[in-house]
Amino acid sequence: MLIELLGGELVVKISFENTDREFDDNIRLSFHEPCHDDTRIFRATETNLFLTSQEARKLAEILQKIADESDLSSHDSV
Repeated sequence: MLIELLGGELVVKISFENTDREFDDNIRLSFHEPCHDDTRIFRATETNLFLTSQEARKLAEILQKIADESDLSSHDSV
């Protein structure tokens, strides 16, 4: 799955690494920055993080909670 952030300057690819299935941290977050060096968040063009399924679920849970808070907040201000 690909997610483009920051107007496409940060591309996040999330995948299950089947070749690493014997390891607990087999969920890969690959950050690719097709932008100029001076605007990069990471030093490299591509940076990879590997998560366990529990860490991925916790991240998803937190993102969902914060997204819900944002939605509620924007509705409250109308």
